[in-house]
Amino acid sequence: MGFISEWQNNYVVKQVKNLRLPEFKTTEIRREEIEFSGKVQKVGFRLEVYELANRLGLTGWVENLPDGSVRAQFQGEMDRIEFLVEFMKSLKRAKVKNVKISELEILEDEKGFIIKE
Repeated sequence: MGFISEWQNNYVVKQVKNLRLPEFKTTEIRREEIEFSGKVQKVGFRLEVYELANRLGLTGWVENLPDGSVRAQFQGEMDRIEFLVEFMKSLKRAKVKNVKISELEILEDEKGFIIKE
């Protein structure tokens, strides 16, 4: 990993760690597949999704797509998923132009959140 990539990764991890999360009320558990398009690759987007999803207690995964977009599946309380999506849309170093959301069946035995390579 090059110096720039390492610096960017450290920056992303620190940003999420220091993020002040709102008070969440208990809401229904959902699973959604979300595709983010725009300038979302090579800016630490997947790492930020990963770090924030873990901090929010969500399960699922995130991956880059060949067309330059990023796809993720999130499972957890609806308000936490919505917070994550809105936060990712607000990033200055990424430019989310479109978000496509599909509701999926809940996976009962899923544990953790991963970055797919």
